Amino acid sequence: MVSWPNDEGFDNDYEVTTPVQLSVKGEIPAYAAGVLYRTGPLGYKIKTDEGKTWAANHWFDGLSCVHRFQIDVPDHGPAQVSYRSRRTVDEYLEMVKTSGRLDSITFANKRDPCKSVFQKVMSVFFAARNSRNVGVTLSINMPGGGYVADSEKPAVNGHTNGIQTLHAKTDAPYFKSIDPETLEPQGLASQSKLHPELTGQMSAAHAKSDPITGDIFNFNLMMGPTSTYRVFSTSASTGETTILAKFNGPPAYIHSLFLTENYVVLCVWNSHITWGGISVLYNSNVVDGIAPFDPSKKAIWHVVDRKHGKGLVATYDSDPLFSFHSINAWEEPSASDPSRTDIVTELSMYENLDVIHRFFYDNLISSLHDKSKFAGPKRTSCLPIHAQFRLPSVDSGVGAEKRLPAEVVFKADKSISTELPVINPTYLTKKHRYVYGCTDRLKSSFMDGLAKFDNKTQTAIIWEQEAHTPGEPIFVADPEGTAEDDGVLLTVVLDGIKGKSFLLCLDAKDLSEKGRAEMDGPMAFGFHGAHKGFRKYVGDF
Repeated sequence: MVSWPNDEGFDNDYEVTTPVQLSVKGEIPAYAAGVLYRTGPLGYKIKTDEGKTWAANHWFDGLSCVHRFQIDVPDHGPAQVSYRSRRTVDEYLEMVKTSGRLDSITFANKRDPCKSVFQKVMSVFFAARNSRNVGVTLSINMPGGGYVADSEKPAVNGHTNGIQTLHAKTDAPYFKSIDPETLEPQGLASQSKLHPELTGQMSAAHAKSDPITGDIFNFNLMMGPTSTYRVFSTSASTGETTILAKFNGPPAYIHSLFLTENYVVLCVWNSHITWGGISVLYNSNVVDGIAPFDPSKKAIWHVVDRKHGKGLVATYDSDPLFSFHSINAWEEPSASDPSRTDIVTELSMYENLDVIHRFFYDNLISSLHDKSKFAGPKRTSCLPIHAQFRLPSVDSGVGAEKRLPAEVVFKADKSISTELPVINPTYLTKKHRYVYGCTDRLKSSFMDGLAKFDNKTQTAIIWEQEAHTPGEPIFVADPEGTAEDDGVLLTVVLDGIKGKSFLLCLDAKDLSEKGRAEMDGPMAFGFHGAHKGFRKYVGDF
């Protein structure tokens, strides 16, 4: 197995607070002009005032940062790209510097053994004040977050970029306001601001956005002896939030959900949290609160009506699974009864919970671990499977009372399946053909390729270069295109040989390079991004 160092992508302090121009090579098409944001951790170590070093244990607990690429394409001349970045955890950093510890719940950091059980339980009431490391996904002009639809903010170069608000989110029900230009953190708010019933402790970092209306959909989980899920929507036109359904179920760590034209689908997959959530409070982290994967327990799929006030309309179960990322979902006439409606869901799934443990820093940084530990069965158990499930006859009227079986449409080979998956955003809630994402080619201790997966043929095109680590691709559609794959992919790649990153623009049809914008340093490996061109933004919220 070939391997290259990933240290610079994780143990990283490369921050550029003042915009700098990047060196552009090749061509970036005019329709990609706009702003590309990226989020993720920028390093994971903090020097304390006592001269010690505090370090996060897990990639998901690194120090949140937002990156901003502005792409300008003049009428006459080549594309110009500027870059800036900023950590968005000022108070979090100050807390650790002065005290040498955290007073908050993290994803995987071990609890402070000096803290009493009473203090741990009480910390839930102060989570909004202290949980400041928020930076997994980004929402541009989030409904309910201060966005005013009929007013636009002028861009620096005289165009209208339409970016009024920017919010960072995580798997807790908080969102952090970020200045869209300077990237300075502006404040933290809770989902209870959207609706007084949204007072639970967990939510999905990936809300879903209706591609037509811009309304967003998510869930809020209140853990306890009887845990309650609330599925809700926030109107883009009014900013008002409506509870669509409320139901009880086992609490679970759920990173994303599904949206179709008429339904919201929430799968409670097999990342169950023990003791009704008390284990998270006791351990001060999510990972230690998740029960071992139980192959005897089914994954439960809940279907909620989102247009007619019918609430929970159907429930299904499937073989156990875990997932971070849903990809898409759509409605089809039922094959057995065309008067009924089936839902097809698509996701990157796992056969167990090994992948969560793979992302501990000790397992990722080349200088700290034996690379052989992720070879063979252990490593392959951490690979995603591109899968589709069918939920038959969701409008039959019997599914809410009786749990029906979900049907497997297909599961693709791990070698061509993707993580951090995206599609052409105009195909959200519609049947589509192509999925783009990062692949694990087993040539390094991290992701090392990009793939274009074809749902029709269940084959894939692969982009890979020796010692290069790409991040999540963002699809930007060609407004004059007619095919689903007319457009480009924007991704940030770390050149492990040069120790520097670049913004890469690939043709979405064949993954051939169109152009790149080269940076002067290594951008830390991140999670997700959002692109706002001079057209309406749709996609994950």
